[in-house]
Amino acid sequence: MKSADPLKTHVDALFACTRCPAMHKPVVSGPPVWSKVLLVGQAPGVKEPILGRPFAWTAGKTMFRWFAEQCGVDEATFRQRVYMAAVCRCFPGKNAHGGDRVPSPAEITACGGWLEAELRILRPELVIPVGKLAIAQFLPPAPLVETIGQTFRGERAGVSFDLVPLPHPSGASPWHRTEPGRGLLMKALQKIARHGAWKKLRVES
Repeated sequence: MKSADPLKTHVDALFACTRCPAMHKPVVSGPPVWSKVLLVGQAPGVKEPILGRPFAWTAGKTMFRWFAEQCGVDEATFRQRVYMAAVCRCFPGKNAHGGDRVPSPAEITACGGWLEAELRILRPELVIPVGKLAIAQFLPPAPLVETIGQTFRGERAGVSFDLVPLPHPSGASPWHRTEPGRGLLMKALQKIARHGAWKKLRVES
């Protein structure tokens, strides 16, 4: 079995990151899971730093329900077998209107080095970006109706992989609950379920 040491060293360094002074600590990351499936979220919300794991609150419950119902993997298994990354790993804080602040381009670039290192270490076969900000790290800007439900061939940090984007599971957005969004979401989840890397993940002991 491949040694987990390089990935553990990476995650330990990530937890100690101080690159972005306007971000709210602590860093949020999943454990050092060696996986050929990489999920990329946007940034932690206010609850994730308290609970100490990505997608720990309402949006996470929705997302993990998608994977359980359509892809046959429950939350506990997902967290054990999928490496969970993000565009930014710290809570950005609130904006003047009360919503979560969108990370600045400089913060996205600074944190992007962690994602690129993870791509080089893991060399994933399947990358799942969740939400517009995550999708934008791999694909040119486009409406969700032109992105969700498709498989793309992606490349970053010298690594090539299949890319299946998902909408953000936010309760504030009706996109994934109404057509055509719901149908495209189901199509995307079916593509994930049929992917070779996902099938291998499901049969791991």
